[in-house]
Amino acid sequence: MFLGKHTPRLDDKNRVILPARFREALASGLVMTKGQDRCVVVWTVAGFEEYAERLRSGAVTSEKVRAYTRVLFASAYQEVPDKQGRITLPADLREFAGLDRDCVVVGQDTRIEIWDAAAWEAYLGAQEQSFVDLDGEVVPLV
Repeated sequence: MFLGKHTPRLDDKNRVILPARFREALASGLVMTKGQDRCVVVWTVAGFEEYAERLRSGAVTSEKVRAYTRVLFASAYQEVPDKQGRITLPADLREFAGLDRDCVVVGQDTRIEIWDAAAWEAYLGAQEQSFVDLDGEVVPLV
């Protein structure tokens, strides 16, 4: 499970260092792709394969399914972090997410999101009240 918020920076080679507590789960490889809300999503390879399997259950005759899977898979990159836990963010993913220097790495349970720091702060500011309001709707009552 990936948890927490971390604030690394992109280095001059467009690498971001993964938080130490995330490295073991990603050491053998990861998949990164475009995410909703203009961020980069990072999955374990197994997690991405599981997500892809669920997508395969969608009807390929559905225009929405085809459009979503085309963008998702076309923007996906597989990588193995280096010994220092760094990954290189491809140019198209950096551009998509507006990543320039200051980043925020957010644990999202089964995946990680990499945000531009200013975009994350704007998003969080806009979502904090709805976080409070949605608790009863999003979390199933037992």
